[in-house]
Amino acid sequence: MLRRTLPLLITFAVGFVLVISKFIPKVETLGEDFSIYFDIIAVFAFILGGGNLVKIHGNKIYRRSEGWGYSLVCIIGFFATLTIGLFKFGNPLGWTGNVVAEGSAFKGIYDFIFKPLGATMFALLAFYVASASYRAFRAKNAEATVLLIAAFVILLGRTFIGKMVSFWVPIDQAGPDIPSFAEWIMNVPNLAGQRAIMIGIALGIVSTSLKLILGIERSYLGADTE
Repeated sequence: MLRRTLPLLITFAVGFVLVISKFIPKVETLGEDFSIYFDIIAVFAFILGGGNLVKIHGNKIYRRSEGWGYSLVCIIGFFATLTIGLFKFGNPLGWTGNVVAEGSAFKGIYDFIFKPLGATMFALLAFYVASASYRAFRAKNAEATVLLIAAFVILLGRTFIGKMVSFWVPIDQAGPDIPSFAEWIMNVPNLAGQRAIMIGIALGIVSTSLKLILGIERSYLGADTE
């Protein structure tokens, strides 16, 4: 009983303090202290995440499962980056320098390995986005037709072709050309939709937070049985 009640009391106390710290100045420093404790807890989460990564890929390597070579590369890259970052190999400022100091080995790994790999991944994702856009933009109903027209206008407005086909607007006069219309779509209807989504997300966060503080949501404790 205590092992379930104590976490609920801690969650209620921390959540309550964080809420009132935004409204009562005298409690604001306590809320900042709790935020620091969260950073300390996050360190253990990183350790658990690293251990889980080693466990999963280590099992694939041991069992010679399909794709175990990729797991081997992942494990080697993980430990190599971890070792270089912890011991600050090649850091021009030594142990006292920032781990991402210019000229350090860790900075080199990020600039010359991680960033190019990330750019390659996002470049490949562009083909999947194009395929998904083709399926989504088929004018099967009125909503899809509006989406198709808006996307077409924005694509034209973000390229030089949009300015070229806006032949009805004099060169020395601002008017309702395609680039201006594309900018209006991004700044008015699109922004309104984004704000509506953000409001919905905020309401969801408030609802979930209240459920956690009041002890209604207990999934983080494991099975909801005594």
